[in-house]
Amino acid sequence: MPGFTAYSGMRVIGQPKPDETVVVAAASGPVGSLVGQLAKMSGARAVGIAGGSEKCRFVTDELRFDAAVDHQAPDFPEKLAAACPSGIDVYFENVGGAVWQAVLPLLNGFARVPVCGLIAQYSAIGQSAGPNLLPATMRAVLSKSLTLRGFINYEFATEHYAEFLKTVPAALADGRVRYREDITDGLENAPAAFIGMLAGRNFGKALVRVAGDK
Repeated sequence: MPGFTAYSGMRVIGQPKPDETVVVAAASGPVGSLVGQLAKMSGARAVGIAGGSEKCRFVTDELRFDAAVDHQAPDFPEKLAAACPSGIDVYFENVGGAVWQAVLPLLNGFARVPVCGLIAQYSAIGQSAGPNLLPATMRAVLSKSLTLRGFINYEFATEHYAEFLKTVPAALADGRVRYREDITDGLENAPAAFIGMLAGRNFGKALVRVAGDK
C-alpha cells in the first residue's frame, strides 16, 4: 500500500522529468523512500527531508538520493534552499507545517505537489503556533501556476495498479529500489508503535509483529 501510494502520486500528479528537482518529506519512511527512488529512475534529482543525521545518511547512502536535509536543524530552510539551487519542480507532501513553510518559496513555476499526508497536523490541538500559510500558499498557487492535488491511492488503482505491480517489484529484484522496516514485537505494543510513528521515532516502514514463526 505505501509503495502504490508513492507510485500513483508520482505517476499521476508529480510526473517528474529528467533533470528536474523532486523533494519529498519523511524521506526515510515507506512512502517517501520510494518517491525519491522513483524520481531517480525518471532521471530527476532527488532531495529528501528527514529527521536526524542517521536518517539523512540512510537517505543518501542507502537509498541513493542526491541530497538529504535534516528538518530538525535550526537553519533548515537555508539548508533546504542550498540543496535545491534550481528550485523545486515536484514536492511530495507528507508532513505540512514548518516543512511546507520552507518548501513554499522554493517552488518553481508549474511545480506539482501531490498531497499525500500532513503528519505535522495529526496530533495538533487547536490552531498551529506558526504563521497562517494559507494566504502565501494561495498566492503562490496563482502566481506560479502550481498544481496541488490531494489523493488517496485507491483513486488510481483501476488504471495504474497493474502497471505498479510490473514496475516496482522488478526494481526491487534488481536493486534499483531499496527499503527498510521498523518492526515492533507484540500486539500489546501496537499503540506505542503507532504513536511513535506519528512522532517520527520509527526508521522505515512501521510494522507490528503479532507472533513469531513457529
